[in-house]
Amino acid sequence: MSIEIEKDVLENACKEVIETILLCLPNSFKGTIYSVGKPPDLVAERITSGVIDRAKNQISWGLPERSEYNPPGKAWVNYKDSADRPHEAMAWCVETQKSWTSEDPKTDVRSVRLQVEGVLEDFHHMEPVLVRKSDLRFDMASSMEYPRDGRGKMLWQESDYVVVGIVKIHFVPHTIRIGSPETRVIKRLSRSLGTELLSYHLRQDSMRAMQQLAMDRLNACNILADSLRNAITKSALIFSLVKLELGHLRNQWEQILLAERHEKSKKAQAIETLDGLLMDFPQDTEPLRSDLIGVQRRFLEFSLPPQRGETWVAMQIERRWKDILRRFPRGSETETLVHKTIQELKDALHYGKDPEVVGSYLKMPEDLKQTWVRLIYENTDRFNGSSLGELIKVLGMPELGIPSQERSRRMLTQLRVLAENMSQLERNTNFLLRQVLNGGGNGALTELLGNGADHEGAVAKRPSAPVAQLDRAADF
Repeated sequence: MSIEIEKDVLENACKEVIETILLCLPNSFKGTIYSVGKPPDLVAERITSGVIDRAKNQISWGLPERSEYNPPGKAWVNYKDSADRPHEAMAWCVETQKSWTSEDPKTDVRSVRLQVEGVLEDFHHMEPVLVRKSDLRFDMASSMEYPRDGRGKMLWQESDYVVVGIVKIHFVPHTIRIGSPETRVIKRLSRSLGTELLSYHLRQDSMRAMQQLAMDRLNACNILADSLRNAITKSALIFSLVKLELGHLRNQWEQILLAERHEKSKKAQAIETLDGLLMDFPQDTEPLRSDLIGVQRRFLEFSLPPQRGETWVAMQIERRWKDILRRFPRGSETETLVHKTIQELKDALHYGKDPEVVGSYLKMPEDLKQTWVRLIYENTDRFNGSSLGELIKVLGMPELGIPSQERSRRMLTQLRVLAENMSQLERNTNFLLRQVLNGGGNGALTELLGNGADHEGAVAKRPSAPVAQLDRAADF
C-alpha cells in the first residue's frame, strides 16, 4: 500500500477498526478492510475480514476461500470502470475518493455478482481510507505517476488525498441508507484508521531513517574524501584562465599579421556576410534569426585554437543555419553562399598559423616565430605543464615583440605555480584521507601532521595523478 507498515501491525490495526464498528453498530454483522497500493498500480488487497455472532460477543476472523481481492490482490487496470466488464464499487471508491452504499442490492449498479450471476449481495457500505499527499510526501515527488480512469483522465489530480484503503461493512437487510448515521460513524473511523496507519508509517519511516543515518556515518569518510577531491578538481578554473590568456595571445598575433599585411579580419568579414544574409530573412523567422546573429557576434569575442574553433562553428553556427534554412528555404544561391561563407569562417581560424601569412612576417627570427606559432596554436584539450613552461620562456624574449608580452608572461607564470601547488595539495589531501580511512596506521598520519613541510616533500614523491587533472574545465 502507499503506506508501508509491517504486515502484523497493519492487520491488528484493521481488526481493531472492524471490531469497533461491529460492536457499536447493532445492525452490522461483517467487516472487511482492503489495502490500496502505491500508484500507478493501486493494487487492492484484502487484509482481513471479521464476522460477529448474533449475540455480539465473538468475532470470527479470516479471509474467504475464494476472492479476487485475496493476496496478491487485484491491480487498478483489472477493476477500474471499463465497458467490457461489470462496474465495481471498489473502482468507484478508489477513483472518486467517495463512499458507496448498497441500500438496495436489487438495484445496485455496482454489484458484480448481480451483474454476472444474478445473485443478490448483502446490504453494505464502503468507505475509502484517505491520507494527505503531503503527509506521504507525494506532492514532493514530481516523478510520481498516477493511473488513469476508463475515460483517460488522470486520478486524483485535483485532490489533496490518496486512497490507502477501503473499509466495507455488511448490514442486516434494509437497515442501511445513504447518509445514515451508520455511514457517518464508518467515515469517522475510516479517518481515524488513516491517521493511525500514517503514524505507523512515519514511525517505520523514522526507523529506516535512523538505519540509513548509521550507514551514512560509516560512509562519512568516503563522502568527505569525494567532496574534497571535487573541490580541488574545481581548481580547473586555473586551466580556463590559461586558455583565456592563450586566446588573448593568439588575437594579438593575428592583429599584428593583419596590420603588417594591410588586411581585414577574414573572420569578421565572414560574420558580417552571414549577418547580412540573416537580415534579408522575413520577420517571421524570429527569434531564430536574432539568436543566430547573437551567436555569430559572440564568436568574435574570443579566440579559439583552429580545431576547437571549427567544432564550435559547426555546433553553434552551422547547425543553426541548417535549421533556419530547413524551416525557411531561401533558394539554392543563398544556401550556397551560406555554406561557402561558413567554410571561409572555418578557414579564417587558421590565419595566424597559415605558412604563407606567417612567412611574410619578417620582424621575428624564423626559429622563434615557428616555436611561437606552435605553442599558441597547439591543442589545449589537456593541461601541458612543459608546453606552458616553454611558452613562458618564449614570452621572456625581447625579440618576440608582442604587445603586453611581459604581462602575459607574469600571468602564465603565476597560473603555472598555482596549478602545481593545487596538484601538490590534492596529493597531500588524498594521502591524509587514506590515513584517516585506514585509521592512521603505522604513525604515518602523525608524522605528516608533525613534520609538516618535511613530509610534504616525501608525499610529493609518491605516485599520483599529474597536474593534467586540471584539464576538466569547460571551454570558454
